Amino acid sequence: MTIEEKGRAMHVYWASTCGDCPLKSDGTTGKQRRVRRWEHEEALERAKARLDSFPGAMQQRRETAGHPFGTIKAWMGATHFKMKTLAHVATEMALHVLAHNSSA
Repeated sequence: MTIEEKGRAMHVYWASTCGDCPLKSDGTTGKQRRVRRWEHEEALERAKARLDSFPGAMQQRRETAGHPFGTIKAWMGATHFKMKTLAHVATEMALHVLAHNSSA
């Protein structure tokens, strides 16, 4: 079945084969197990697999994509973003650009 939890669609599955599982001792003590999966969980797993196959990816990103944005911020007099998450940082950057353009 599919439910909504904290604004996210979650798929819920029940497994009744736990009794036959060789990993039973590592899992549930009940007769059934309920598994919850976010509808986009597979995308997270693919991203993790890509990062695992290229451990230097985040370092490379910081060295290439992060630098231009840091330079633009510094030109505008800001040394760091006060917000976190891409949506909040994008809004903060837009406000910086707007303020800079209106003062020029």
